[in-house]
Amino acid sequence: MTTPLKQEYDRKGYVIVREAIDADLAGETAEHVHWLAERNPNIRPEKFGHHMLVTDPFMHRLVSDERLVDIVEQFLGSNIAMWAAHYIAKPPEHGQKVLWHQDGSYWPLEPMEVTTIWLAATESTRENGCLRVLPGTQNNRLLSRREMIDVPDGKNVLESGIHPSQIDDSHVIDLELNPGDVSVHNPRIIHSSEPNRSDKWRIGLTLRCIPTSTRVKREGDRPILVRGAPDGSNSNIYAERPIYDPDVHMPFRGLEDWMPA
Repeated sequence: MTTPLKQEYDRKGYVIVREAIDADLAGETAEHVHWLAERNPNIRPEKFGHHMLVTDPFMHRLVSDERLVDIVEQFLGSNIAMWAAHYIAKPPEHGQKVLWHQDGSYWPLEPMEVTTIWLAATESTRENGCLRVLPGTQNNRLLSRREMIDVPDGKNVLESGIHPSQIDDSHVIDLELNPGDVSVHNPRIIHSSEPNRSDKWRIGLTLRCIPTSTRVKREGDRPILVRGAPDGSNSNIYAERPIYDPDVHMPFRGLEDWMPA
């Protein structure tokens, strides 16, 4: 059955769900970024990627939250994995820009059956560099990586993007979110975000979710199974459930469920 949320998503290429999680969990998500930043001072917080998160009990707890998974199920069905998590956390005054792009241009997935949950851990506004989308462009063909331009100037989260001559931003929509809100967007929709020049953090978490029937073609990637069962038609290898270690991991509500048996 196609839900009203899925119908809106299919029509526009994105949809917003308000108060998808509670403010306390959103706050813990922001705390997680600051915790990671203290321990990884040489990595920009816009680049806290899946390899840093896949063994973290808090991330497993967050991405398997029933409220988020219930949203994803409306788009992908009941056998779901979170293929890649990525904090794009823009610090005050010098948070980086994200060039116009389509997510699927970068992703080693077959078929390209995937949707992105973008979770706001803080307010995400025009002033601090919120996500911007071009509605309807989810119907465009997916550009290949070689059709994009390289911009290796150190000022962008991605070092490549769609050439400005190919962008008509006259109908751009700014997705302003409150902590705990999520937006959901199609892998083909063209989107970007501006730098954060405000005095407030903009912390967002992207969760790239796939049905377990989608094959991950890059060796070494470890999706997190969040609902249902693996699909025997592919060789996806899933991350093991981590065990909480107070010397290694951030404390969080519910960590008891992640302690050794």
